[in-house]
Amino acid sequence: MGLKKATTSLEEVIEKAGGCAVVDGGFATQLERHGAAINDPLWSAVCLIKDPDLIKRVHLEYLEAGADVLVTSSYQATIPGFLSRGLSIEEGELLLKKSVKLAVEARNSFWDALKVTPEHQYNRALVAASIGSYGAYLADGSEYSGCYGPQVNVDKLKDFHRRRLQVLVEAGPDLLAFETIPNKLEAQACVELLEEENIQIPSWICFTSVDGENAPSGECFKECLDIINKSNKIHAVGINCAPPHLIQSLICKFKELTNKAIVVYPNSGEIWDGKAKRWLPAKNFDDDNFECFATSWRDAGAKLIGGCCRTTPSTIQVISKALKGNSF
Repeated sequence: MGLKKATTSLEEVIEKAGGCAVVDGGFATQLERHGAAINDPLWSAVCLIKDPDLIKRVHLEYLEAGADVLVTSSYQATIPGFLSRGLSIEEGELLLKKSVKLAVEARNSFWDALKVTPEHQYNRALVAASIGSYGAYLADGSEYSGCYGPQVNVDKLKDFHRRRLQVLVEAGPDLLAFETIPNKLEAQACVELLEEENIQIPSWICFTSVDGENAPSGECFKECLDIINKSNKIHAVGINCAPPHLIQSLICKFKELTNKAIVVYPNSGEIWDGKAKRWLPAKNFDDDNFECFATSWRDAGAKLIGGCCRTTPSTIQVISKALKGNSF
């Protein structure tokens, strides 16, 4: 499946942003702030069925806040997940494509509207198609443990991800974002799949971490990144949905392990209980903290910085201002 390389590459966007580009923030969080009910195995992807206009609205809010990269609402959108809701394979595939279409439409309409104000300080954003981990589909919290069981091997993970990846790429995103990868096995599956499908658009792979030292599975990041470093399909690697206080040391660790661009978009610091499906009390970092964090993470070597769960457009606005000196 060889599709042409994105006309605006990830490297170009980083350069246009002054050396560190801004990724958007928590998607489900913002949907809930607008009243969406997403306590569902499909999580934020349920809005692809129930309220696609709200998805576009949230994308626009993050663009207005200064995001250089929009991540689609497909994190927990999978063919098996849609089938379990009684949808057909064709309907599921159309919803996956819709996740990209909505982000592209938001980006294009936002950019077109800016043409009448040539003095604006925005960059034309890239659309990253989100591919959540196998654990995200299971919706049992295993993306934070890496424990998939003895029946799950590389081939099973490739089979799980393959059709979703094909459909998302066909929809025309600028890049792919593999998110909350919890172990070396799934990282290897993603790398092999990109090669087998001959994907021509850039990709990034983000792990999560619960201890600031290793992947959730307990495997050291050197083992995980050794696999990723061999691939020219992956342009960036990093961490998402880990607490902010772990990020600085992880950037430093990754800088020693890879020459690829480093991407970080942590959560607010709260802890998700995957079994109880609720956020547990923990140290919570507010937007003022993120303003300080953003410059420190950039100075440590991060090339893309944003937010994940429980962060909002105001968080991204603060990060944008800190990194670019602009007032959005």
